[in-house]
Amino acid sequence: MAAVAVHRAVLGDGRPTLPYAEAGRPGSGPPLVLVHGYADSWWTFEPMLRAMPSALHAYAPTQRGHGDADKPAEGYLPEDFADDLVAFLDHLGIERAVLVGGSSGGVQARIVAGRRPDRVAGLVLLGVPALLADKPGVTGLWETVQALRDPVDRAFAAEFTRGLAGRVAPGFLETVVDESLKAPARVWREVLRGLLETDLAATLTGILVPTLVVWGDRDPVLTRSDQQLILDAIPDSRLLVHEGAGHVVYWEDPDRVARELAAFTAALRG
Repeated sequence: MAAVAVHRAVLGDGRPTLPYAEAGRPGSGPPLVLVHGYADSWWTFEPMLRAMPSALHAYAPTQRGHGDADKPAEGYLPEDFADDLVAFLDHLGIERAVLVGGSSGGVQARIVAGRRPDRVAGLVLLGVPALLADKPGVTGLWETVQALRDPVDRAFAAEFTRGLAGRVAPGFLETVVDESLKAPARVWREVLRGLLETDLAATLTGILVPTLVVWGDRDPVLTRSDQQLILDAIPDSRLLVHEGAGHVVYWEDPDRVARELAAFTAALRG
């Protein structure tokens, strides 16, 4: 298993300070940068980071407002997170990376891939929605989130997290819930507002880098037709299906996803 170290990235220029996890060692190819989704932190990728072969070099930042990252008063649109992501690459001196977006984190990852192809060697989308506002339950979630107050109710956070989980160790799920509770109510609201008010279809345009789409066929949120929208929009893309897996495939089978990332990165090197 790969060792995981945690550091802090002081981005400067008015940007937040972000904790990040690092695993593996620098190699000949571009590193992976793992981008978490709504109400998560770098911890969401911890099982996968530990499963990665040492030849892979990966970083997983916690984004603004989440976990132990700084929590500025504003700046929670997908494009704000995308700008932070580029600043994170600059801070670490990463010229080009393979961006790996988990769930809604894939939105800011694909924004960067479309706008800054010079910084992106490849894109991996793990259970990432093409569209969101049309999904069952999103309206109800938005109504609930609008009413949240601090401290965020643990029962709500646990129900939200468990609704996305399949075959996942209970102890790990408790850690994910603990991390989600570090986001104040206003961050739960503003991040979801940003996702719902952004034209997500437009964030799929202009992506020309090789792209791997990974989807669990028991996903309670994303349908196969939703994932097809991504495949139709990105010319150099292909789909990997995890049969029997739910929304968060990197929780349910981190070893397999780590192997798929290794194979994808190796193919980029030719």
